[in-house]
Amino acid sequence: MDRCPLLSTRVTASYPGRPAVLRDAALEIAPGEIVGLVGESGSGKSTMALALLRLLQHRGGSVQGEIQFGGRNLLEISEREMRRIRGREIGLVLQSPIASLNPAMRIGDQFREAWRTHRDHHGGSFGGTDSLGMLERVSLPADEEFLQRYPCQLSVGQAQRVLLAMAIVHRPRLLLADEPTSALDAVTQSEILNLFSRLNRDLKMSILFISHDLLSVGSICGRVAILSEGRIVEFNSTENIFRRPSHPYTQALIAAIPRLRVELSSPRMDGEVPQERIAPRFQIHPTTPCGN
Repeated sequence: MDRCPLLSTRVTASYPGRPAVLRDAALEIAPGEIVGLVGESGSGKSTMALALLRLLQHRGGSVQGEIQFGGRNLLEISEREMRRIRGREIGLVLQSPIASLNPAMRIGDQFREAWRTHRDHHGGSFGGTDSLGMLERVSLPADEEFLQRYPCQLSVGQAQRVLLAMAIVHRPRLLLADEPTSALDAVTQSEILNLFSRLNRDLKMSILFISHDLLSVGSICGRVAILSEGRIVEFNSTENIFRRPSHPYTQALIAAIPRLRVELSSPRMDGEVPQERIAPRFQIHPTTPCGN
């Protein structure tokens, strides 16, 4: 990679009395790049996101190694300094949108709370900034009627967009998206993937897109890291991951997709996913039923 990375990490993470969840896992993301992190359930994907935000310690875990972000090792700064980075410089979108929102609070109140929690003390007022414009940026109405709704009055797709708007309200340099499409239907999934591509392009925002879905990752990511049993076993361009996987685990993941035909030109970091299909670079052409 020619550019100086925004994020460069090599971490080992564990919980008391358990084997290490992450084992010397190395990852890097350039400014403006979308990187995919792919692995099966239990491989350590969500642990990576929590470790990068230094939230694993709040759940009884520990992290060793190095997390370089913008030239600083996040494992060496104070918790007070880290609180200024969470939300403002590194945003987080979780995989359970309805469960992540407070069911007793209106959307507008939760959005204002997200803005207020991470704002710079010189940052002005909620109504005086373009904060509400973030709702429109994620294709939600920035009007009073919508802001007065409760989470139970939203679709899952709308709730995911609300979480995304809250995560980018301060225009962070890096967005961690942990399985953001796993709870969505195919059409909404395509729309959300398009949304991530547009945010990457328009806000020049780096994104770590965490998923178990190779095709979703392949549709928007320029590079892909494969995580297996806590280790990054392969980290390469999307083209090489799909066309020339080198690690046996990656090869098994690719082989698990029936009749995968690669339709890939050059890797892109900010391309938009066509609405007519979820994964524009890859098409599945099954000739027999899956499993036969």
